[in-house]
Amino acid sequence: MYPAEPVTETEELAQIEQSALRDVSSASTLDDLAAARVRHTGRRSRLAEILGSIGSLAAVRRGEVGRAANLARRAIESALDARQKALDEEELGARLAEDAADVTLPGDPHPIGALHLVHQIRLEIEDIFLALGYEIADGPEVETGYHNFTALNMPEGHPARSLTDTFFVDGHPDRALRSQTSPVQIRVLERRDPPVYVIAPGAVYRRDDVDATHSPMFHQLEGLAVDRDLTMAHLKGTLLHLVRELIGDHEVRLHPDFFPFTEPSVQVQVRWADRHGTARWLELLGAGMVDPNVLRACDVDPERWQGFAFGAGLDRLAMVRHGVPDLRLLFESDLRFLEQFR
Repeated sequence: MYPAEPVTETEELAQIEQSALRDVSSASTLDDLAAARVRHTGRRSRLAEILGSIGSLAAVRRGEVGRAANLARRAIESALDARQKALDEEELGARLAEDAADVTLPGDPHPIGALHLVHQIRLEIEDIFLALGYEIADGPEVETGYHNFTALNMPEGHPARSLTDTFFVDGHPDRALRSQTSPVQIRVLERRDPPVYVIAPGAVYRRDDVDATHSPMFHQLEGLAVDRDLTMAHLKGTLLHLVRELIGDHEVRLHPDFFPFTEPSVQVQVRWADRHGTARWLELLGAGMVDPNVLRACDVDPERWQGFAFGAGLDRLAMVRHGVPDLRLLFESDLRFLEQFR
């Protein structure tokens, strides 16, 4: 008998590929397939050994053996992936056949949330002023007496600083829940030199819940513009643009008023009917030209710079915009009410 001729690497690779393909096609479960994958492509498989030894072969044989090894590896991996997909589908089909539930039926609907009505109004106003070139500013809700009162031209003894009007922090007589968003004006002007065009939305707090149009916690949006040669005409145009964009063709008037931090001052009022159908003028916001004392408190020269400011009640804007008869409905979390504005 003649001794058998040695098997070359390319011949062995062909045998490995054929053996692997037989094992893959005969795998009837995912566990069988996983065992075949390890046996034929794992780190200790003969295919891995041949791939790892290519570098030690003679240069004339490396290319031939490398091509054959990579072709065998790709063929085996392709067969493994195809069989994996087929077995996954078979297993899913078996589970569905055993499951008595009809998975094609629609499930129980989950309630979809929505932005609160006040937040909707806030975003709309922000969009209006961003389009006009304003920026959005923010400030703390627990303020110092200086920022909330003194710098806004409300000295010691002013009625707004009394315990009957403002929520003070126990043990800290110089700390209070801000009674308006106007302190953001001061903080912006302390940090930046004019020109300044900002709005500052946020929650404010006052001891005030006398009727359906007041609440001890409500939302304001402060506006501040400081530039050269600003006048009441600029303020009026800005406020009328805001009101018309938000609530459309309502009867609007600007009524003289007084605020410590503006001079002259005005109210923007609209005709509003309460739940009994009684129409009256309702204040939407207060505004005016920034008082020179406020500018001086922020080291801004009132001889060179002028400004106007306004504070709009977001909750009242929501009331008028949507015909809500009672401000307190916005805060009672009654879904029957809130779902109307989804």
